[in-house]
Amino acid sequence: MTRIGILHHPKLAESQPLAVEIEVWLAKRGVTAWTSSSYDDARMAQMVVGSDFLVVLGGDGSLLRAARYASLVDVPIFGINLGRVGFLSEAQPDDWPEKVIRLLEGDFWTENRLMLSARIRRNGRIHHTFSVLNDVVVGRGRQARVVRFQLHVDGDHVTNYTADALIVATPTGSTAYSMAAGGPLLPPQLPNFVVVPVAPHLTFDRAIIFHEQAEIAITVHMDHHAYLTPDGTDGILLEDQDVVLVTKSENSCKFARVESSGYFYRRLMGRLGHSR
Repeated sequence: MTRIGILHHPKLAESQPLAVEIEVWLAKRGVTAWTSSSYDDARMAQMVVGSDFLVVLGGDGSLLRAARYASLVDVPIFGINLGRVGFLSEAQPDDWPEKVIRLLEGDFWTENRLMLSARIRRNGRIHHTFSVLNDVVVGRGRQARVVRFQLHVDGDHVTNYTADALIVATPTGSTAYSMAAGGPLLPPQLPNFVVVPVAPHLTFDRAIIFHEQAEIAITVHMDHHAYLTPDGTDGILLEDQDVVLVTKSENSCKFARVESSGYFYRRLMGRLGHSR
């Protein structure tokens, strides 16, 4: 192992000093490191190539940002949680040295997580393409008015929704907005994704789980503003009759893990306040 990237969060005061501390700690062990803000897209895209790992300091949002670049070049991510939840992180600020040393010694396993590709088709043409680790949300804007959706899978019409939004979530995203909207929890090993309606009104109100090769098409019908929001970033304004196409991404996101494979359930219950 010769090169590790360290991403710090520009809005968390403790993040950059910790990045410097880790860089110095690695240098003493003969490991070259580079640092960047997790909001500096240009530097991340350039520096991630050829790295052995990305150590990400922040919350789950920081890890989602890092995933966009790490997934393109198969670089595993190791998260140190400085956020509120930390479902995706592997270490805390008080135990990172003992866990990072295990990375350096090769005492870890790699977890592959499904990602989704989302495209907007308007008048027969593709206008935007996104790759997401958590979810794609198609829903209303600031106006408290529902949107009508048609859901097609593999070219067949499945059902219609009238709702505030539809969430298309990966297993990773099943613990985020999808869970808050009543969707099922999917362990990260499952090769599935789920469609969950938000506040459905007099319409189909159940989540549907799809296999990884399914091709989802969501046609939007509204007479006001609606948006597509990928992984919680700024939304893209949609037009009436736009179609949001969602499929499995060609890339997956890799996480370096030092905990046992059952960590997901322990961590989930802990975060929900149900640990023993």
